[in-house]
Amino acid sequence: MRKRIILALIILIIGSGVAFFVYKTEPKLNKNFETQGAFLKKFPFRLGLDLSGGSHLIYKADVSAVSSGEVGSSMSALRDVIERRINLFGVSEPVVQVEHSGLISGSGEQLIVDLPGITDIKKAVEMIGQTPLLEFKTEAPKGATQNATVDKNGKVTLDINSQYIATELTGRYLQKATLEFDSNTREPKVSLQFDATGTKLFAQITKDNIGKTVAIYLDGAPISTPVVREEIPNGQAVISGNFTPNEAKLLVGRLNSGALPVPITLLSTQTIGATLGESAVNAGVKAAIIGFLLVALFLILWYRLPGLIAVLALSFYTAILLAVFKLLPVTLTAAGIGGFIISLGMAVDANVLIFERMKEEIKNGHNITDGIHAGFKRAWPSVRDSNTSSIITSVILFWLGTPLIKGFALTFGLGVLVSMLSAITISRIFLYALGIEKSNKFTKFLFSSGFSK
Repeated sequence: MRKRIILALIILIIGSGVAFFVYKTEPKLNKNFETQGAFLKKFPFRLGLDLSGGSHLIYKADVSAVSSGEVGSSMSALRDVIERRINLFGVSEPVVQVEHSGLISGSGEQLIVDLPGITDIKKAVEMIGQTPLLEFKTEAPKGATQNATVDKNGKVTLDINSQYIATELTGRYLQKATLEFDSNTREPKVSLQFDATGTKLFAQITKDNIGKTVAIYLDGAPISTPVVREEIPNGQAVISGNFTPNEAKLLVGRLNSGALPVPITLLSTQTIGATLGESAVNAGVKAAIIGFLLVALFLILWYRLPGLIAVLALSFYTAILLAVFKLLPVTLTAAGIGGFIISLGMAVDANVLIFERMKEEIKNGHNITDGIHAGFKRAWPSVRDSNTSSIITSVILFWLGTPLIKGFALTFGLGVLVSMLSAITISRIFLYALGIEKSNKFTKFLFSSGFSK
């Protein structure tokens, strides 16, 4: 009994600490994001475009080297790469879309990027980053026109870019990049592995250029010009050069985060306002508070003492979930707030099942402690199955949904996971800590439900 009381006190202290963290967290955790409304000045959560606005960036895509039939697929690949780069954990919910502004396909391809909550344009541009454009070029045919410069001493220098011609093989077909070290010199090098299409292209390029150089270009500049000794059919290439380990590691990270299939140029930037604004934030917060109070009132009136314990567990649930939203951090949109509100109702579903089983056991003659134990044991399969189905649903929505749907699925899924902790663990510990073993009229009244005595 003493151990259960001590454990309950520890949980109370931890819960109070989590609630204090949520309340007192400084905005520096979200220094790149601004919030609106009096409530959110005290509770600085990361908000989506519909609630806090952000940055609007327009990029021009250079698809001059792409055949007309592949412009659409190249732009789709570009959009996916940029979205993956700025939405690595799937929680910042950017809006990335392709726009065609020309009369002829490929003449005016643009990429529109909206970043929620970021009003510092410089930060927004840095977030996109200088994603590397990886290209493979072969030697220009003999007799081809080459640009040359003559210095004051009469020395002729050929422009290296005019010595090579572009091929179809670009970073679009890159599967992964890894950092390796030469076994002899211990110099860092970057190993590239292409996908099936890239493997075929690379095999053909190496087969046609045995004894010649194949230049590897990164962001328009040659970084390696190896001589092809034999055909390479396995789709593996190596970039070597004067890399430091940190430079090679950075290059690997940039390539894995997405090598652009086509080069892009920043055309314009601007700060945009919230599409829904402060009123939507306040309405969502008000709905969450009202929903919490109504659920708490129902639990206390219908389930009495266990209901009061469930309300305490629900308070822990709310504090823990809000702390998770801050620490990840999760971008809250109107849909995300809706998912959180729904999860409040779902959070007490397990308690309802447990309390009904407890009531049945006590009515059948068990004492309070045995009734609590049997109630949790009998309700667990139903709680497990219902929450598992909810989690599977949220995973499918997050995997296949649009950014708007992902926001809802993320908050809902996290809510279901945390609710299992609050309903099963916290409620159980507090009920056991009460130490009620003997049944009498008063204890039976406290552990009855509805209009029964």
